[in-house]
Amino acid sequence: MPTPVVLVAGLHGTARTVAVRQLLVRHPGSVAIHHDLREVTQDRVLRSIRDTTGVLDTAEVHLAHGCITCTVREDLLPQLVRLAATATLLIVDLWDSVEPRSVAEAIDCDEARETMRLTSVLTALDAEALPDDITRGELLREVGKLAATGDQRYLAEVLARQVEYATGLVLHGGDEDDHDLSRRVLTHLTQVTPIHSVHDLPPISGPALCAAELAERVDPATAQLPTDARTEEIVTTVWHSRRPLHPARLFEAVDELVTESVRSRGRFWLATRPSRLLGWSAVAGIISVEDAGPWLAALPEAAWDLVSSARRLAADLDWDSEHGDRVQHLVFTGPDLDVERLHALLDSCLLAEGEHPGHDDPFAPPSTLRRSHEAPSRPPQEAQPAAERRPHRLQGHRPAT
Repeated sequence: MPTPVVLVAGLHGTARTVAVRQLLVRHPGSVAIHHDLREVTQDRVLRSIRDTTGVLDTAEVHLAHGCITCTVREDLLPQLVRLAATATLLIVDLWDSVEPRSVAEAIDCDEARETMRLTSVLTALDAEALPDDITRGELLREVGKLAATGDQRYLAEVLARQVEYATGLVLHGGDEDDHDLSRRVLTHLTQVTPIHSVHDLPPISGPALCAAELAERVDPATAQLPTDARTEEIVTTVWHSRRPLHPARLFEAVDELVTESVRSRGRFWLATRPSRLLGWSAVAGIISVEDAGPWLAALPEAAWDLVSSARRLAADLDWDSEHGDRVQHLVFTGPDLDVERLHALLDSCLLAEGEHPGHDDPFAPPSTLRRSHEAPSRPPQEAQPAAERRPHRLQGHRPAT
């Protein structure tokens, strides 16, 4: 049987290292491979392979095409195929800011299928840091976590994608209160993903995961979005509508929408582009809007056989006799959200009966909206000197201990 492979991702390096160590100890004969990107701006990447006894091998890897993702994938896959011959488990210890999706899709390929199978994607998280980091709008280069010289990603957006793509989440560090808060935060961000302690890791054997199906869990057209929920101060609310959005009014409301919440995502449609499904993704004041392809209602029926069953199922669930699968489905999570005001703001952006949207569309190609705003402002923590205050946590307010 092909050797199982588990990806361990996470911006929190210590939590990830502990999770990898636990996997090595619990699975005799396993090996872990890691690409160290601390010197990536000098075009230097160090690959290491280790087991429970320590480091077995190190090598410097040349940057392929100047692209670190290409380098990791092109060096990683041959190494995994080589190691699969003798290892009982292959553990891919991903660098802090590497997102697991591209690596999972590289591993799930024809040339590797006979020798190995991807069975788990874990994201390891520091329970003390998570509630702060999901609200942080700094660029990766500002916090020393680059994955390439020209990396323009933000810390919070990378963390959100690492959390939402994973098949399992692993908490390490902090105290009991930190774990309780982090579990509440994660339950709102991804309500179906199991959460574990680093000392109680989930099973990592089993059938091979399909990278295409993993992608469908997070892609705008098929994403498994959170539902309405409230846990103490944390609120998640879902906004639905069958009417199209007026592009200019929505554009004017973007600043308020993304700063009222910490995380929001979903799919929507504009009156000026009725055939295009648009994806919405915002975290810590950073928003991206992307064209995610056509609505199925805009395609001839003969083309429906060319899309996945998950895509057809999502369209069936949203189907309406007038608009087909066109729908406004946006989910917002944040501390003490004013749900009524948020919904009223979104409702005010809808096209009125008989109204014409005009020709101005600030969301129109060729540019895709990507903007950074200040993160939601919450009351500072009590009794904590200004110099020691952390970024505002997702739960809003927590007295210093």
